[in-house]
Amino acid sequence: MKPLTESDIRESFVNAQPGDLDRLPIPGLHEMLWSEREFLGWRDPQAHHRGYIVHWMADRPVGLVVRSSTSSLRPGIAAMCSLCHSPQPATQVRLFTAPKAGEAGLNGSTLGTYICEDLACSLLIRVAPPHLNPPEQIERRAAGLSDRVQGFTATVMKTA
Repeated sequence: MKPLTESDIRESFVNAQPGDLDRLPIPGLHEMLWSEREFLGWRDPQAHHRGYIVHWMADRPVGLVVRSSTSSLRPGIAAMCSLCHSPQPATQVRLFTAPKAGEAGLNGSTLGTYICEDLACSLLIRVAPPHLNPPEQIERRAAGLSDRVQGFTATVMKTA
């Protein structure tokens, strides 16, 4: 992923509702390992139900405001994130909804999917020991993650 600046992030959101970005918290960008990310995802520490996903689409950054469900999946079962396809305990996957861009979102239309609760999919696909997660497998998983994030974003942005 190409690096993002605070300005890039603040100007990237395509589905923000009035008031969504009034106090947008920016994560520590100086700490990012951009080469190990397909998207930047973080939760709002002041409004934990709110999260943000920013990634590059073609030659510009695109951001989504997402909201997590207040209830979690049943403990004791497995679940899979729709973006990174990582199986994990159900308590670590949450339903997130994104308001659609434009008039549809202003009228309440949303799109939902199950995503890692901490929005750290880029890190999760890289956590297994190297002998269990060779570089070519990480490249495949990263490409799939990028494709699915792009697809989710494109659907949120679709106006018809």
